[in-house]
Amino acid sequence: MKITAVKPFPVWGGFKNYLFVKVETDEGVWGVGEAGLSWREMAVAEGVRHLEALLIGQDPLRVEHLWQRMFRGGFFPAGRVLCSAISAIDIALWDIQGKALGVPVYQLLGGRVRDRAICYPHAGGTPDELGQHALRLREEGWKFIRFSVPSAGEILEPRWAIRETVRLCEAVKSAVGDDLEICLDLHTRLDPMDAIPLCREMEQFRPYFLEDPIRSENPASFHQLRRHIHAPIAAGEQFATKWEFRELVEAELINYARIDVCIVGGLTEARKIAHWCETHYINIAPHNPLGPISTAACLHLCLAISNFGVQELPIRPGTQLTDVVPVQVPFESGYLLPPDRPGLGVEFDEEAARAQPGQYGQPPELRRADGSFTNW
Repeated sequence: MKITAVKPFPVWGGFKNYLFVKVETDEGVWGVGEAGLSWREMAVAEGVRHLEALLIGQDPLRVEHLWQRMFRGGFFPAGRVLCSAISAIDIALWDIQGKALGVPVYQLLGGRVRDRAICYPHAGGTPDELGQHALRLREEGWKFIRFSVPSAGEILEPRWAIRETVRLCEAVKSAVGDDLEICLDLHTRLDPMDAIPLCREMEQFRPYFLEDPIRSENPASFHQLRRHIHAPIAAGEQFATKWEFRELVEAELINYARIDVCIVGGLTEARKIAHWCETHYINIAPHNPLGPISTAACLHLCLAISNFGVQELPIRPGTQLTDVVPVQVPFESGYLLPPDRPGLGVEFDEEAARAQPGQYGQPPELRRADGSFTNW
């Protein structure tokens, strides 16, 4: 079996793009993957096109070998843009391998260690709205709720945000008590001098984890956080490759690794990081703000690793891009369930993807009250 084509498909989803990649072979077996790095999908698509020449004529079942060639073959190690392209291709190669052997991808990763993967949805709004949302989630069978440090429209002032976040947590606890675990996403919006007081305030609510309390450019700054914060910390969604995770894992600065399978280097790299985290008693909470192919890839990883925590799932399978991905992984009452189809267990419609071409755009932006830029 030889690779004959590697095709990127930027697809407009109404709010942002999704980037799917289809890898074809001379035996008619094809695989599909998805790339991360939201709002930079067009740059990633060019990375996919660049890598195609390296892959044509290669054996798609030599997944590790092809990963090494894609990452190291240009002499300069791949950064986030190229790692996102590698991620999508790598996921597609695992899909091909599963189809060629007639088994789900999780079987290739060592087999199932659990029967289902628990998930958390996204929520938001005012304290009253969030309390009502929490009640609905409990009724639907969810066990988690996730919300972010809020802004006042396009303005985010740290001291106000800290007070408002406490009000949000109080509303959730008042509505559902301990029935829903709280995942608070600080979304890299605060620096340590503000993140530490907020995280200390949050300890009274016993959160499941506090996510991305500071920006990710300097992992060494997590040493300062760890000295002051006793609640579980989750981070890593912006990292590409195992090397960027090194300090957080080796120094045990986090409790949950937010691996993004579609940025970090695909399933090949994600499972290496997951097994490495196991030696430090760090659980995995995969980052997944993307589409149904990303959800499928995350599910197979979660089913095959022992140190799984919870899976991010803002969009339930079967409710998004159903024309482009007409067969998606099963979901029920807050859990993703194992697919029994070979490969990733999904279908991809190339013509439907072409009918919704990607668009150039920018993410939302936040600023301080004085007009200076801050992280969204």
